[in-house]
Amino acid sequence: MSDWGPVFVAVVLFILLTPGLLIQIPGRSKMVEFGNFQTSGVSILVHSVIYFALICIFLLAIGIHICSSFCEEMADWGPILIGVVLFVLLQPGLLFQLPGNSKQLEFGSMKTNGKAIAVHTLIFFAIYAILILAVHIHIYTG
Repeated sequence: MSDWGPVFVAVVLFILLTPGLLIQIPGRSKMVEFGNFQTSGVSILVHSVIYFALICIFLLAIGIHICSSFCEEMADWGPILIGVVLFVLLQPGLLFQLPGNSKQLEFGSMKTNGKAIAVHTLIFFAIYAILILAVHIHIYTG
């Protein structure tokens, strides 16, 4: 049985919380900046904390599931932990950016663009879906 709920929630949050796309907290020159396509280590940390809080709310508190039959009732931390780690590692401009602003691939530029966000979202979706749906990585508590 496949539960697409965590995949859907994780990918939507990845897009909405990518620093610099819609919002960046803190911004480069102000506390909050909108649509500046910039990022920083601090803003990735802040956005990661927000991502963690929201994915916990949606997956654990609300319990969003998209499956055809009975879904597990126990708290599964696997989708949350994997989502947060991938959220941080795949932020465009932190480790790498594909495509870059001036080259096809840039490392540590702390900048992003619309194409890079789209490519990184596809990479996030593919890795997350493989780990959750194909490999079935789960961490159950209680």
